[in-house]
Amino acid sequence: MSENRKTHSLQRTPFCLSLENSDSDIGMCGWMLVLFSILLTLLTLPISIWMCIKIVKEYERAIIFRLGRILRGGAKGPGLFFILPCTDSFINVDMRTITFDIPPQEVLTKDSVTVSVDGVVYYRVQNATLAVANITNADAATRLLAQTTLRNVLGTKNLAEILSDREEIAHSMQSTLDDATDDWGIKVERVEIKDVKLPLQLQRAMAAEAEAAREARAKVIAAEGEMNASRALKEASLVIAESPSALQLRYLQTLNTIAAEKNSTIIFPLPIDMMQSFLKR
Repeated sequence: MSENRKTHSLQRTPFCLSLENSDSDIGMCGWMLVLFSILLTLLTLPISIWMCIKIVKEYERAIIFRLGRILRGGAKGPGLFFILPCTDSFINVDMRTITFDIPPQEVLTKDSVTVSVDGVVYYRVQNATLAVANITNADAATRLLAQTTLRNVLGTKNLAEILSDREEIAHSMQSTLDDATDDWGIKVERVEIKDVKLPLQLQRAMAAEAEAAREARAKVIAAEGEMNASRALKEASLVIAESPSALQLRYLQTLNTIAAEKNSTIIFPLPIDMMQSFLKR
C-alpha cells in the first residue's frame, strides 16, 4: 500500500507545481483584471470590505479560485481570509467524518446463492484541494464505488465465509476503497457489514438442516447414556453375584422405597431359577 501511495504522490507532483505557479500563469490580462479588482475594492471601501472578508469554521476548508485557477497554498482556513470580489470565488469543503449506508445489494455468491447485503461506510476528506479539483462530486462517487466494491468482494466468497468472516470482508473493502479514493483526497476510515438477508426458502432449508443435526446429536447422546447405564448395571450385577447378602439388602431397600410411596403394595420377588423349574415341568 505504501508503494501505491508513493506512486500517487509522484503522479500528483505536476498538479502541486501548477498550484504553486498558478499566480504567475494568469497572464498580463489576468493581472490587469486583478489590479482593477483591487482598485475597485479600494474605491468602494468600507462597503467592499464585507464582500472581501470570509470566515471558515474549524471543520471546513476553503478552496479559492482566482480567474479559474486555484490560489497558491491550496486550502485556506480555519478562520478569516480575504478574496477579491470580482475575480475570486471559493468552495467550502467539510473535513468531518461522513457516514452513509450502502443500499442492500443482491449478490450472487461463489457457491451460487443469492443474498442481500448492506453496510455502512465512514470516510472523510483528507485533501480538500484534490476533492475539489480531481472529481466533480466526491461524495456521490464514493457511494457508487462502495456499492460496486461490495458486489465485487462478496462475489468471491461463498455463503459460509460471508456469514462468518464479516470483519475480513469489511477490511478488504476498506483497503480497496481507500486505494481507489486516494486520488480524490478521501480517506476511508471504516467499513462495516450491517446485515445479510437470505432467501426464505434457504432459511427454511438451513433451519431443517440444523434441526436434523440437533436430533442426530440427541440420539447419539441417548445411545451413549444407555450404553453407560448397561455397563454400570453389569458391574453392579457382578458385585451382587460375589456377595449374595447384597441382593437381600437391595431387596429390603426397594421395599422401604415402595412402602414410603405406596404402602398398600408389597412386592415379593421370585428367583428366575424357580420359574425355570416350573416351566420345565
